[in-house]
Amino acid sequence: MGQNREQNMEQNREQNREQDRYICKLIAELTAYGKQNALVDEEDTVYTINRLLELFGIDGYAAPQDGEVIDPRPLHRILEDMTQYALEQGLLEEDTVTARDLFDTKIMGLLTPPPSVVRAAFRKAYARSPKEATDYYYAFSRATNYIRTDRIAKDEKWVVQTKYGAMDITINLSKPEKDPRDIARAGQTRSSGYPSCLLCRENEGYAGTFTHPARQNHRIIPLQLCGENYYLQYSPYVYYKEHCIIFHENHIPMKINRAVFAKLLEFVKLFPHYTAGSNADLPIVGGSILSHDHFQGGGYTFPMANAPYESRFALPGCPSVTAGIVRWPMSVIRLQCKDMPPVIDAADHILNTWREYTDRDAYIYARTEDVCHNTITPIARMRGDLFELDLVLRNNITTKEHPQGLYHPHAQYHHIKKENIGLIEVMGLAVLPSRLKQEMSQLEDAIVNHKDIRQDPAIQKHADWAEEWISRYKDSTGLTSQNIHGIVQDEIGKVFVKVLECAGVYKNTSEGQKAFGRFISTL
Repeated sequence: MGQNREQNMEQNREQNREQDRYICKLIAELTAYGKQNALVDEEDTVYTINRLLELFGIDGYAAPQDGEVIDPRPLHRILEDMTQYALEQGLLEEDTVTARDLFDTKIMGLLTPPPSVVRAAFRKAYARSPKEATDYYYAFSRATNYIRTDRIAKDEKWVVQTKYGAMDITINLSKPEKDPRDIARAGQTRSSGYPSCLLCRENEGYAGTFTHPARQNHRIIPLQLCGENYYLQYSPYVYYKEHCIIFHENHIPMKINRAVFAKLLEFVKLFPHYTAGSNADLPIVGGSILSHDHFQGGGYTFPMANAPYESRFALPGCPSVTAGIVRWPMSVIRLQCKDMPPVIDAADHILNTWREYTDRDAYIYARTEDVCHNTITPIARMRGDLFELDLVLRNNITTKEHPQGLYHPHAQYHHIKKENIGLIEVMGLAVLPSRLKQEMSQLEDAIVNHKDIRQDPAIQKHADWAEEWISRYKDSTGLTSQNIHGIVQDEIGKVFVKVLECAGVYKNTSEGQKAFGRFISTL
């Protein structure tokens, strides 16, 4: 009996030693990754290892043998193994997406340099060139796993040619679905109200909760825009290349005004290789967090930037500004000038005029029952040596027929897109819900195999739309397993254009353009 007990104890000790060797190997691999990606300085190697040992509750460290070269795997693989180990050792309370995200972010927080180090490196790079600074910061945000590149790679993307030029379409698959246990836990968790929102500067280094994501690996860059303090960060789920957010140091509401135009232009002056824009400041037409003043931008050429002037007009009082209407599904005025102040003056004049503008024949009302409806979505960029500002006219009025907004995706398109049309989509990049990937796969199968779409609860909402175009292809190219996916993608792109046309206050019809002309004449 005693001998068996001794053998069991020895087996347990050996098992524990094996587990310790395993996590030490992962720690060595992660530390090597940190050094390879300039997160861990050589002089900080032992310090970093000891912090990771503390996190995993290990007293000793089995270092790699002398001469052993560690070639780290992709970061998400290392973190998956570390998180699984933590789960098996009882360091995680639950095996859910949120619990795992909280823990693997805590791991990366131990490798992420403090804000002062990151900001100093950014300033040093900016002294060489603005692009070098953003290149450094974007690579850093990816290396720390703040931008989860493995999840973003799952997003489906394609380009559709339309009468307005190429449109970019994405199905967003990078945000994981909430586990029911996470939802229940979040409901039981009392919110501290700190940070006030996902954009606040207090997120930098925050441990997170079941109701607020962890941000130990998050670092932000201070900026001055027109004498006010802002911060630059990247979106953790980048919808496009170098998708950045520029947010005010204080938790103050968004407002479209003269100061916003100046700040957007100031930003593209500081970073001439970036675009910067703001969501509108009213519900329905504002597709973002309205409670915190912020802009979005990045190193991406949106389809709108390639759209030409359709017509030009003169702006009295602003002779140096080139102004015109852009050929686009929405109602866009473009301003260009070599100097910033005249563009700001012209934009402010257009905004103030639009805020008070009513045209009953075009069903545009500045206000109803003291509720304001008119606002603007502005987008700034540099075009060579010209400051360029696009002003997208928006109106959020609702009607009995369109209770979610007259200038909002109409109900017939909700099977594809029913969410607000915000800044990113205004510029020609569709961000479509993840449900579409599975639904389109089922729809393609039903079409190719001649199944009754209306009898399938998962895709019957797409029946009217599909029947509208199926006959067109049957009569020409035919519908096969080889071409159906591309055809469905093209048809989704056409719906996106229709959705943008819904959001345009002036339609691209003879009547719509006459109404647009009536507004231009008031300027």
